Amino acid sequence: MAQIGTFTRTEDGIFNGTIRTLNINVKATIRPVTRDNDRAPDYRVAANGVELGAGWSRAAKDSGAEYLSLKLDDPSFTGPVYASLVQGDNGEHKLIWSR
Repeated sequence: MAQIGTFTRTEDGIFNGTIRTLNINVKATIRPVTRDNDRAPDYRVAANGVELGAGWSRAAKDSGAEYLSLKLDDPSFTGPVYASLVQGDNGEHKLIWSR
């Protein structure tokens, strides 16, 4: 697993940060949204005013720690990127991708 981003959370629940890979380096925002059904995402991910993905609130089975499960996609990607936004040190949240 590799860290591809760093975010901080504001008091109103918005995450602001940067997503960095070999091909992209963008400032991004992860905002809570109102769900219209049980399968709808809890968050939307945007970069440069363009929606880049969605996120769902989850809890780890072992520890109960809360995290966001994200699916990022863009026409420039060869396929979707799945990632988890987890609490790090000093109020920082780490975006970790997995395949």
